Amino acid sequence: MKRINARCSLQSLAIVLATIWMGIVPAVFASPAQKDQAPGRTMAQQATREKGIWNTTDHAKHEALKKTFLSGPEVTQACLSCHSEAAEQFHKTIHWTWLAHKDENGAQMGKAGLSLNNFCISANGNADKGCLSCHPGWGNKTEAVNCLVCHGKKQINWEEAFEDLNAFRMETDESSKELAAEIQSEIQTAVQLVGRPTRSNCGDCHFKGGGGDGVKHGDLDTSLTKPNKALDVHMGTDGQGFDCVRCHTTKLHNIAGRIYTAPAYTHRKSLIEDDLTPKITCESCHSSTPHKASSKANDHTDKVACQSCHIPTFARVNPTKMSWDWSKSGKLNEKGKPYKRKGPFGKHDYLTIKGEMKWEKNVKPEYFWFNGSIKSLTAADPIDPRETVALSYPLGDRTDKNARIFPFKVHRGIQPYDKINKTLLTPLLSGPKGYWTTLDWQEALALGSETLGLEFSGEFDFVETTYVFPTTHMVAPKENVVTCRECHIDQGSRVANLAGFYMPGRDDTGLVDTIGWLMFLGAMVGVGIHGLGRVFTQSNGNKGEK
Repeated sequence: MKRINARCSLQSLAIVLATIWMGIVPAVFASPAQKDQAPGRTMAQQATREKGIWNTTDHAKHEALKKTFLSGPEVTQACLSCHSEAAEQFHKTIHWTWLAHKDENGAQMGKAGLSLNNFCISANGNADKGCLSCHPGWGNKTEAVNCLVCHGKKQINWEEAFEDLNAFRMETDESSKELAAEIQSEIQTAVQLVGRPTRSNCGDCHFKGGGGDGVKHGDLDTSLTKPNKALDVHMGTDGQGFDCVRCHTTKLHNIAGRIYTAPAYTHRKSLIEDDLTPKITCESCHSSTPHKASSKANDHTDKVACQSCHIPTFARVNPTKMSWDWSKSGKLNEKGKPYKRKGPFGKHDYLTIKGEMKWEKNVKPEYFWFNGSIKSLTAADPIDPRETVALSYPLGDRTDKNARIFPFKVHRGIQPYDKINKTLLTPLLSGPKGYWTTLDWQEALALGSETLGLEFSGEFDFVETTYVFPTTHMVAPKENVVTCRECHIDQGSRVANLAGFYMPGRDDTGLVDTIGWLMFLGAMVGVGIHGLGRVFTQSNGNKGEK
């Protein structure tokens, strides 16, 4: 143990001395401008220079929006009377179709396709109506686009509002007429109050994906609706105050940033190289050398993603779900009724209809090589149930020039699979015949498979799975970034799972360590001899003068 502690101390001393040396020399020769601020920050400030958001129209003055609206599709038609191409554009986007590309085996990817996960498992080709609460149509229908999901500034329960309006307007008494007029006024106000999407618009779905706040993503939850700078330096209301569309730019209603079945970007360009490039990567605004010339961090950007250092933890305010065990669902209380149980964070850690969950806060990410693409399994892909099944995993390795060490939330699950066909199963959950109503796995699995046109043998069991989420929000202030020692340390390194390369401080390679120490000691001896020589030379010179 003493030898281990001594080696750790020596390595720590070497890292500290080397860091000081590499910091002092460039700093001496740096220009005043370089000393003041990192160029990446200067560039970002220029790229995000405040611009007043201006409009050329007041929607409250449009005659098309002053009419009496009795249904959601009528609102859509009013919007399209001016924005004539919007619906056609939006119908081609993944936000509407929930369909992505087909994989190499011809399987249709996407929530409305054969994609699945290990939290709510599957949308069953949109047959599971519970999932449609996040679809941008009216209610649980997919006939007409609800433009106000993204562009509305007033929160309103549309389904309830139209139902009440149509009920009261059929009545003849004055009280009902007044209520109908009041509801219609509220609807008209909401229809007329529109603009660019805000964090609240995007967050209504993306903060609550997977069935609740913080269930799906670790770095996206309702704490980002009005965050402070300590939670996210870009979105903080006391910081830059960015909305989602500041980085997630759009083209014909296609929103930049999808990284599950297709990469979020195909190249790494800054706005210096191409002023029309999407602002979806850190390099877009900060460049690939964002730090001061004296900073060693610039030497990491070709192998380490900015997020790995600048997002030390996720779920820093609200907890996030880290595991979900469906095999434990179906239990009843002593009265023979379904029940719920809350855990330490005030979140349900058991529900009869869903099983057992674990929630965590201030979670350190897990790190993998990542080139921007994620490989995902489908409900048609064969699995090996003897091993933990990776439903999704990042692509890339250290030899890939586009790959960086990147932080991820890894959600772990236990979910049903077909024992004969060796495929994962997609139960129908909501509705009168869904599992949440019947607690009958056999029927729910058969119905879910039928909706996707897949075979179910009738025999099932449960298998352990993992699913990854890239972590790119909740960027911390610079004083809270990951320190060098959290990775460059031989015990408890954040990147201990990454192998195949030598990392100073983390790895013990005898020959390299010996050569390094010899060079270091040689340099120290040389400096010492040089210093003593100067002392003696100066001393002899002084004697000669006397």
